[in-house]
Amino acid sequence: MTDLAERHRELLAQALDAIDRRTFWAGYAEHPKAYGEEAPAVGQERFEALLGTDFDTGQATSGYMEVAERSPYGLELGIRYPSVSVDDAVVAASDAMAAWGRLSPSDRASVCLEILDRLAKDPFTMANAVMHTTGQAFLMAFQAGGPHALDRALEAVAYTYREETRIPEPLRWVKPQGSRDPLVLDKRWIVRPRGVAVAIGVSTFPTWNGYPGIFASLAAGNPVIVKPHPETILPFALLVRTARDVLSEFGYDPNVVQLVVDTPSAMVTKDLVMRPEVGIVDYTGGSAFGTWLEENVHHAAVYTEKAGVNSVILDSAADLKGVFRNLSVSMTMYSGQMCTTPQNLFVPAGGVKVGDAMVPYEEVVARFVGAVDGLLGDDARASGILGAVKSETSLARIGAAAETGRVLSESREVGNADFPDAIVRTPVIVEVDTSSPAYATEMFGPVIFVVKAESTDDAIASAKAVAKEHGAITWLAYSTDESVVDAITDAALEAGVSVAFNLTGGWFVNQSAAYSDFHVTGANPAGNASLTDPAFVAGRFRVVGVRSEPAA
Repeated sequence: MTDLAERHRELLAQALDAIDRRTFWAGYAEHPKAYGEEAPAVGQERFEALLGTDFDTGQATSGYMEVAERSPYGLELGIRYPSVSVDDAVVAASDAMAAWGRLSPSDRASVCLEILDRLAKDPFTMANAVMHTTGQAFLMAFQAGGPHALDRALEAVAYTYREETRIPEPLRWVKPQGSRDPLVLDKRWIVRPRGVAVAIGVSTFPTWNGYPGIFASLAAGNPVIVKPHPETILPFALLVRTARDVLSEFGYDPNVVQLVVDTPSAMVTKDLVMRPEVGIVDYTGGSAFGTWLEENVHHAAVYTEKAGVNSVILDSAADLKGVFRNLSVSMTMYSGQMCTTPQNLFVPAGGVKVGDAMVPYEEVVARFVGAVDGLLGDDARASGILGAVKSETSLARIGAAAETGRVLSESREVGNADFPDAIVRTPVIVEVDTSSPAYATEMFGPVIFVVKAESTDDAIASAKAVAKEHGAITWLAYSTDESVVDAITDAALEAGVSVAFNLTGGWFVNQSAAYSDFHVTGANPAGNASLTDPAFVAGRFRVVGVRSEPAA
């Protein structure tokens, strides 16, 4: 293990420095060209070789099972996965924990970084897997599913390592007793794992959302059972296979990482998380099940990222063209299937101040709708931005949203030249006012609400009320008035929402930078945890003290 630790020493040191400084740093290259000219074709071939096969993770299995995994692009996947029972997985994980949990923080971190390194060497296989199970466009699948997810994983390893190693090395403790002999004890502290960890995957961003919990648990000594979303399995299967290969290669029990797959008609998640051996549960997904976990799983530490209603407050701006150029992308990217996508655009009825002029409400709204329609007017460009719609439920929300107010732009089908069977839709844009209940519910998918507010104060109050009741992950606001900026910041603090101001360039509110941004605050119903802060990792291990009097 000394060689392995040395191999990754510099990378871990850089990650530790990055989480302290919180300036830009990336451990993994995000541009496809950084991986060489042949890498895309090799990854494509490896992905295609998986289609219609039995995916072997090396786990003991009773056979291979048909699953509900489908490609939103219409590609036939046909992959079968190992059938592993909850009982067998929990027993195997518990057996593996004894040795894994007794390793040093440095040794566990080194194995984790080796797993990440192996994944980083084959980013295009993962990109295709993410694309064809989630519906993300290829570039997003490559970046978010690959290097950006790896950076979030490395960030979690660094946080865990730092928290574990805050404890000093063994020492001799001496308490003076005045004229009497001092009290002397030899003390040492042993970090022990919390228990078996269960990582419950989300259907849309499995690796980006899933890696932090998985690697934080592993770095803290907990074996991990990965339970993918039943319709998005392949990305996690690739992770599990890679992790098990690394564990075996370096002499560890590969059951430190396992895959348990189910189907919508025979879900096993509740049975799995209620096992007493389970000490940690990580979850990303809808609010209903996330809330069930928070309310029912009392024997384990539960970390959730659930749904939220994200808002944009438009008060004033120096340049509306730049505002709408940025918003048209952020509100349509991946068809609104990102937990950070803004859903609601609040516009004051009295209009928006631009420079010294007041632009009337109707003109502001028309220019926003025109920017979205213009961006998505060409099918080839629209396909690259929208990706494909993941679920039938998201499609149904388009029609449901259209019935709640005045339709400003109808959703239309978009043709994808490469994948004729892809399910691609432009967003429906619907106007409501702040008295409507429609915008207060997350409409996950291609739905945008323009919310007519009585004033900027009404917009702030409405966005805050929704965030406090239903949760929110991001706010975006535009104002040239410092007093308004202060009021929005105060409201965001009260609602527990991260906020960005006056984005008009190439950075979008949807994006969250590893080592710098905290993703989710844990301070409103959108989730109880943050990626990644000390609280996200510190509860994954416990410290046992060993004290003794020195030998005479």
